[in-house]
Parts: sequence; C-alpha cells; structure tokens
Amino acid sequence: TNIAANIVSPANDFAHLAPKKINFRTGGYITGVIGILIFPWKLIADPTGYIFTWLIAYSSLLGPVGGIMIVDYFFIRHKELQLNELYKHKGIYSYSNGFNTKAIIALLVGIIPNVPGFLVTVKLLPADTIASWIEHLYNYAWFVGFIVSGIVYRLLMKKK
Repeated sequence: TNIAANIVSPANDFAHLAPKKINFRTGGYITGVIGILIFPWKLIADPTGYIFTWLIAYSSLLGPVGGIMIVDYFFIRHKELQLNELYKHKGIYSYSNGFNTKAIIALLVGIIPNVPGFLVTVKLLPADTIASWIEHLYNYAWFVGFIVSGIVYRLLMKKK
C-alpha cells in the first residue's frame, strides 16, 4: 500500500480530535507510532495470522455495524430519512448527546459472541475452556454479529 496516502486520513482524524493541541503533522506522528506499536509485520509474516486474526476480528466489528444500519434503514425508518435532520445538532437523529444508546448496546451484544473465538485464536484463552461451537462462531463473525446486532437493535427500538 501507499504509506504516504494512507497516513493522511488518520492524521486528519487525530488533528480533528483536539485541533488546539494536535495539528496535522503531530497527527501523522501519532499515526506512525501507533502503526509501529501494532506490529504490522507480524500480521503478514504468517498468512493464517493475517486472515484468521486481523480480517475476521475486523469483520466481527463491521458485521454488527452493518446489521444495525440495515435494520434502522429498512425496518425502523422504512427507507425514509429526513435529510435536513441529519445536519441538525439537536435533530431527531441526535438521540442522547449524539449517541444512540440502543445502537451501542446492540453493537456490544453483537460483538460479544465472537470474543471467545478471538481470544482462542490469539492464544489468550486455551481452546478447551469454551465449547467448540462457541469457538467456531468466530469463523462466521461477520454474519453472527450482523444477525445478533440487527435483532437486538430491532427489539430495543420497538420500545420507542
């Protein structure tokens, strides 16, 4: 990949977190330090480590987000968004200080079933401490997270 191009987005993100204290250059340095601390060369040293650790772990976070978004758009809002409200600080989509606590709860509940399999994969938990079917859920992390978060979000939003 292109290091020079890939550093732009996170450097901007850090700079926008605290604009008075962090400028773009400092954000770039922070990105570089974090990039070194996560040992990316270890991810690609072993192809199975990259595929079964990084990609599946990342998908276990993205699946729940997708489930929440799909359920919200199709089943809660019935494909109707009020575009002007998206840009209002106190609009209908701002919820509680800008956070939809029901969505956050659904996100966390969707991630939880994948955690034991991840911990076994990275060898922080011995494989014999959990049921094998729970460990194998991790291989389907995106789907598990998508379905669980979607269902939980739908149930929580019904109580509106």
